[in-house]
Amino acid sequence: MESQKDKKLKILCLHGFRTSGSFLQKQLSKWDASILSQFDMEFPDGKFPAGGKSDIEGIFPPPYFEWFQFEKDFTEYTNLEACISYLCDYITSKGPFDGLLGFSQGATLCGLLLGYQAQGKLLKEHPTFRFFISISGAKFRQPSICEIAYKQKIKAKSVHFIGAKDWLKLPSEELASEFHNSLIIRHPQGHTVPRLDEVAIEQLREWAKTIIQSNTGTTTTAPPPLDSNHELKNGEAKAPVVAASCNRVQTGRLETN
Repeated sequence: MESQKDKKLKILCLHGFRTSGSFLQKQLSKWDASILSQFDMEFPDGKFPAGGKSDIEGIFPPPYFEWFQFEKDFTEYTNLEACISYLCDYITSKGPFDGLLGFSQGATLCGLLLGYQAQGKLLKEHPTFRFFISISGAKFRQPSICEIAYKQKIKAKSVHFIGAKDWLKLPSEELASEFHNSLIIRHPQGHTVPRLDEVAIEQLREWAKTIIQSNTGTTTTAPPPLDSNHELKNGEAKAPVVAASCNRVQTGRLETN
C-alpha cells in the first residue's frame, strides 16, 4: 500500500474560458516537466460547451468549454451556481484534492472555491485545500460574493504568475493580495501560460519543494511572516504587493504562443 510520504499530491486544474482541459495540459507543457511530474494532476472540461467563438480555433482542436458566463463588467454571472455544484460533485467523487491550479477563468474560479471553503460555505467534508497555482487569475466583483469569499485572508500557500502585458495584470495582483504569503512570479508576456526563464523555473521549483516537504514532514526553511505578499522577479525579493484597484473587465484575447 502506498504510504502518505510516497503518494503524489493531487491537483485539480481548471482551464480558461472557451478552451478545454486538454488545452490547459498542453499550455503547461511549456514548463519544466520535472516540477509538475511530482504531482498527480487532473484536467476536467468546463460544465458548459463554449457559447461563442474560441480564441484557440484553428490552433487547438475542439470541443471547447466554459465554466460559466458573465456580463462585460464581470459583476453579473450566469450558471455560476450550477458550475460550483458541478465542481463540488467532481471534487467529492474524484478527490480528495490537495491543491488547485487554474488559468484565467479557471484561476478565478479556483480562488472562489478556496475562499468559500475557508468560510465554510462548501466542501465542508473535504480536506482543506493546501495550495493554489494561479495563472492570470482575478477576483469576482459582485459584492455578495466578495463579502464571503474574500472576507479573510486565504491561508492556502499560493503562487501567482502575472504578466507585464496581461490585460488582467491588476486583477491578478488584487487576487494575490487575498492570500497569506502569496508568492508573485512576474513575466514579460501577456494573457497566457508563460514560458519560464531559468530564474522563474527555479522559483517555482523551490515553491513546489516546500509544498511537497510539508506533505512528507521534511523540515524546510521557515516561510516569511504571515500577512505579507512576496514578489520575485529576476531572483530578487521585492516589496509586498499592494492590493490593486480592479477596474478591468473579463474580456480580451488569449495569447496562445
